[in-house]
Amino acid sequence: MGIRRTTFALFCAVAVAAVLAGDLSAASPKERLKEKQAQASAVLAQVNALDQRFEASVEAWNGARYELTVTRKKLAVDRARLHTAERDRQVAVARLARRVRAIYENGDQPTTLGILLGSTSMSEVLDRINDADTVAAADKELATQTTAARNRYSRIARETAAVAERRQVALTQRTRERRRIASMLDERKRLLASVQSEVVKLQAEERARQALLAAQARARLAAEQAAARRAAQEAAARQAAEARARAQAQKAAAATTTAPAAPTTTDSAPPPETTTTTAPTDTQPTTPASPVSGGHPEAAAIALRYLGVPYLWGGASPAGFDCSGLVMYVYAQIGIALPHYAAAQYQVGTAVARDQLQPGDLVFFDGLAHVGIYIGGGDVVHAPKTGDVVKISPISEWGNGYVGARRI
Repeated sequence: MGIRRTTFALFCAVAVAAVLAGDLSAASPKERLKEKQAQASAVLAQVNALDQRFEASVEAWNGARYELTVTRKKLAVDRARLHTAERDRQVAVARLARRVRAIYENGDQPTTLGILLGSTSMSEVLDRINDADTVAAADKELATQTTAARNRYSRIARETAAVAERRQVALTQRTRERRRIASMLDERKRLLASVQSEVVKLQAEERARQALLAAQARARLAAEQAAARRAAQEAAARQAAEARARAQAQKAAAATTTAPAAPTTTDSAPPPETTTTTAPTDTQPTTPASPVSGGHPEAAAIALRYLGVPYLWGGASPAGFDCSGLVMYVYAQIGIALPHYAAAQYQVGTAVARDQLQPGDLVFFDGLAHVGIYIGGGDVVHAPKTGDVVKISPISEWGNGYVGARRI
């Protein structure tokens, strides 16, 4: 019954694998990789379970073979004893038969008269009679005992033969079971090898995709940083021009208020009224409003250096990162100390709306159980989970698991 259930389960697994193979053709490379990894994990679990069953079946087969060997050895001994007992019985029976024939045919058995006539005393008579009876009784007893021994060893040999037959049947069953499990195990291992080869191929495709995403992210960050530098330079140039214009206006206004009155050339003419107009001046220069902080885009560029580093629970170095360890390590390189705890990192900095995200912002997911660094284009760099590596993923991958963002 257990084998039937296992066979049915394996059939279902193969069917599911076939369905998955059909569905994966329309999935994205990342989804296909995830599905194939899940399939590989499931098949590996089946292989491990079958390995345990196969080992148990091999040991059961070894046990059945050992018991059969022991029983066969015992049967050989029993049959040898039976053969000896049969031979002894035949000898005893033949001896008894000869004794009987001698008594009734040849008169070898001494008669009472013969014993009396051949004896010199009553004591000798009694001794000769006892000796004759003893010999006859001994021959009969020997025949009886050897026959009983033969019967006993015959029974033992039959019982041992029956045990050997049962153990032969058990060994045959164990052999069939071992072969059946071995066949299933071989089939699962072939499937596992096939799935793993596909996983390797998909992993190579994922690495290529990650490399492309990283190149695009670096180009985008470089362009954004260049644009930010140009904007800063243009803003500085505008501020300098405005400062020069204000300085010139102030200089012109000062010159107008200190200029002397023009001399008159006609004595009779009354001196004209001179009205001096002083140009208004602003003696306090206007300070432009400080722009909203753009965070630390350099953190995004630094985070891209660690793509491919394996996930390590509690890790916070290039030897291995967990999610908050990666964030902590990246920000430490720009002089900002953060706690090694995503929920505590969420308490640092200021909140940022999702549509206002800038490279370097921290983005949080899954009830603050996960954190990554935004790199623009809707993507984050993060350390996902055990068995994975630091990689680029779209925020949309988390769906409703998105919690919020902070700008340090």
